[in-house]
Amino acid sequence: MPKEVNPNETKRAHAYGLWLKAPNPMVTLFKTFDITNLVHISKKKKLKLNMLIGYCIGKAAVGINEFYLLPVGEKMLQYDTLAVNTIVKNIEGEVNSCDILFDENLSKYNADYLKYTAEVSLSCKDRDLSSECMVIGTSAIIDTEIDGIIGMNSGINNPFVFWGKYKRKWFRYYLSLSFQFHHTQMDGSHAGKFLANLQAEIKKLS
Repeated sequence: MPKEVNPNETKRAHAYGLWLKAPNPMVTLFKTFDITNLVHISKKKKLKLNMLIGYCIGKAAVGINEFYLLPVGEKMLQYDTLAVNTIVKNIEGEVNSCDILFDENLSKYNADYLKYTAEVSLSCKDRDLSSECMVIGTSAIIDTEIDGIIGMNSGINNPFVFWGKYKRKWFRYYLSLSFQFHHTQMDGSHAGKFLANLQAEIKKLS
């Protein structure tokens, strides 16, 4: 469960003063990833590619302290756990949101992913863990190759990762990804570390 902390007693105190009430506090970075390893694992082990990407996102974020602090309204909340969100097409042809608690055990994370996305698809109801976990949002437009997406400043301050259809070049596969974050939560250096971690996790997953 999250707890409210005094922002002035955190490492984000200066950023809190600068960015909390800024007209547009969201920052978006773009990066192209080599996901050849994930594509091969997905095909060989019959695992969903979006699940593997979500797992690597969680693995890349779990060691970065800034992911556990989030501005909500004018409060600063500190979380103990992370979840990765995915968008699910339901049986009515619409979409719902499904939060998956991150687990470093890939088999457990995959089992939870399959269980809860199936439940959300059938129930047409969102699975929301935001009252318990720091949720990293994701959205995949897998039918279209895109170079990047800039999300809207909707008042939801959670970090968000967007991607489209991967591209094949010779014998390798590449994915363009957008990472949006609230500047109160982290700086560009933290976001850059996360993206570097993400590429490393994608390459070393076995």
